[in-house]
Amino acid sequence: MAIAITHHRFTVDEYHRMAEIGILGEDERVELIDGEIVDMTPIGPRHMACLDRLNRLFVSGLGERAIVRVGGAIRLQQHSEPQPDLVLLRPRADFYAASYAGPGDTLLVIEVADSSERYDRQVKVPLYARPGVPEVWLVDLTRINVTVYHEPTPDRYAQEIVATGEDALSPLAFPDFVLTAARILG
Repeated sequence: MAIAITHHRFTVDEYHRMAEIGILGEDERVELIDGEIVDMTPIGPRHMACLDRLNRLFVSGLGERAIVRVGGAIRLQQHSEPQPDLVLLRPRADFYAASYAGPGDTLLVIEVADSSERYDRQVKVPLYARPGVPEVWLVDLTRINVTVYHEPTPDRYAQEIVATGEDALSPLAFPDFVLTAARILG
């Protein structure tokens, strides 16, 4: 006789409540993915260096045209609030103090993958596509390339471009801001 097991999927509000009452510590590296609380992989020196480089490139290159958020959450749906490595958000005077940033506020998500490449590619990239995040870059420190995802559909991105070396990359929202894969990867 088979027994059906039902999993409880946490909502974003329940997830935040767990943090408020101390079930989740403020220093815990977790994110909410499809209703599950998932431990985030540790960040090594190559990963951190890439994030610092990306932060400098985007802040100096875009100025006030976008908010550059490093390691902060975006609320995608009722059951998902990931913490991408870097996000470009639409500028807002309150810097999203009054409400969480969501898919409509998000111009570009960047995930930097060292040991997490498979998870980022198979779980997180489709997660961003579902609510319509327009663009995701997956910076793969192992394969030494940047995969650019455009044209979100309900379960994936319709367009995928792999950039290496001196291949030029520009965010859809800022076609005048050009980087190379080599400059991103260091």
